[in-house]
Amino acid sequence: MNTETLQLHLAVNQQTNMGAEQGVQVDIKRLDLIHPAINGNKWFKLKYNLEQVLSSEHKTLLTFGGAYSNHIYSTASAGKEFGVKTIGIIRGEEPQTWSNTLLHAKACGMQLEFVERLAYAEKDTEDFTAWLHEEYGAFHRVPEGGSNFLGVNGCMEILNDHDKKNYDVICCSCGTGATAAGLLLSTNPQQRVIGFSALKGGDFFHDEVIKHISYFLMNDALADEFRSKLEIESQFHFGGYAKWNDELIDFIRHYETEHTIPLDQVYTGKMFFGLADMIREGKFEKGCRILAIHSGGLQGRLSQLLQ
Repeated sequence: MNTETLQLHLAVNQQTNMGAEQGVQVDIKRLDLIHPAINGNKWFKLKYNLEQVLSSEHKTLLTFGGAYSNHIYSTASAGKEFGVKTIGIIRGEEPQTWSNTLLHAKACGMQLEFVERLAYAEKDTEDFTAWLHEEYGAFHRVPEGGSNFLGVNGCMEILNDHDKKNYDVICCSCGTGATAAGLLLSTNPQQRVIGFSALKGGDFFHDEVIKHISYFLMNDALADEFRSKLEIESQFHFGGYAKWNDELIDFIRHYETEHTIPLDQVYTGKMFFGLADMIREGKFEKGCRILAIHSGGLQGRLSQLLQ
């Protein structure tokens, strides 16, 4: 069995009237529609990691994330779909009330290990890795957010030939920078990528994205040439990762009423809020063609605010 057996719907580019008054075209690449549970950029990050696990003897994937992580949710779903054992190392002590993400992961068969935050911060050290192997034996390790070489490789497949020929700007949410890196690596020379940070202080994504590209290309100088094609918008974080306020929720509700496209308040809602603000402020020339990547993550809507 391999990842090609998964029944996926092709991502469609949906036209909107967003930016029409300013002479700007905005289409949305609906990655949220490709699969009910393994969708968005998470599918592209997981695809080649899953293929590596499926070709191994241990058939075990171990990864990391928080109690509300889209990556944990999708990885657990993929494990159930492909018959892969999944282990989730969860940041923080076990909560008294489990999130919908944790409940879903457990229902999918993911083995959950809660690690207090100070220890979790050491997850990339040799001692922590040795402890993981003592506890769980052999496994394929995927970093938090699925952001490794294989994840970037998968994200290079998000854009198709039509996207590379018909758009000037590609927009995406940023949580680790791997999606933006994959998009940059696959764009044509005239295209640029705008990443909207979901984290407070997200200017560091400039370097983080280039670091992903450098590791992928094994060439620092060549990777640095992509820097001029990348813009990071860091002022639309609404207080930081997984934080939001009434202004953002009101925007999401209005946007969904107008465009009938669901958004989440952690990633896509912030990106579309930022994009709308940039269009309103005249940051794009007339005739600019923008493709906004809807990266899924709609399980985050299960909070009471957007039910």
